Amino acid sequence: MALMDGKCCIVTGGAGSLGLASAKVLLAEGAKVMLVDLSQDDLDKAAAELNSSDVLTAAADVTKAADTQAYINQAVEAWGRLDVLFSNAGHSGTNAPITDYPEDIFDNVIDVNIKGSFLALKYAIPHMTSGGSIIVTSSIMGVQARPNSVGYITSKHALVGMVRCVAREVAAKNIRVNILAPGPITNEFQTTIEDRMSKTMGIDATAMLNNTVIPLGRHGLPEEIAQSVLFLASDQSSFSTGSVFMADGGWNA
Repeated sequence: MALMDGKCCIVTGGAGSLGLASAKVLLAEGAKVMLVDLSQDDLDKAAAELNSSDVLTAAADVTKAADTQAYINQAVEAWGRLDVLFSNAGHSGTNAPITDYPEDIFDNVIDVNIKGSFLALKYAIPHMTSGGSIIVTSSIMGVQARPNSVGYITSKHALVGMVRCVAREVAAKNIRVNILAPGPITNEFQTTIEDRMSKTMGIDATAMLNNTVIPLGRHGLPEEIAQSVLFLASDQSSFSTGSVFMADGGWNA
């Protein structure tokens, strides 16, 4: 029997590289998956790539309670159950010292990264089955820090605290809640961050990370991080909750 047979899963940030790679492995293991993202055009492209009758899509602003309730209700009405929530939507903000960091960008990062997950958990948990799993994407920057990224780092640290709190709240319902903390991934999201870092630092940030920071000497692939998502979503991690799972090439070692 496949690892995810009969499991119904929501993936926010589903049209991005990690969301899409995770959807692929979940589907391959027998799951039904809803992709949630801001743009329906992006969702349509992602769904076409997945090419499965077990895929639903929902365009939503994850910072809005009404949008969050709508995509969760859509999934529950379609499937009659909800087993997995992968709260993965994120915003990287910008690179600037705190004295120059724009307030509107800070607010937007906090809204997407923290409030988006708060709303997803708030409205999904009442519908989740016993044995369900919630995965929240933080980052290596949720357990470490660098200068000039106060919005992103603040938000990713906050998610660790949120998950630890909620994991204790829902343990009696046999629902698990864990953090996935990737290191640098080869994708557009990370490239944007590293391009800004390169300009701010006056170096090739990607080469610096590979050569001096990441012990494995390279960025991860979305498909590799998706295997960690599968582990956390499945019963293979049935005794793990409230934890931070690193997928960072050894950076935090």
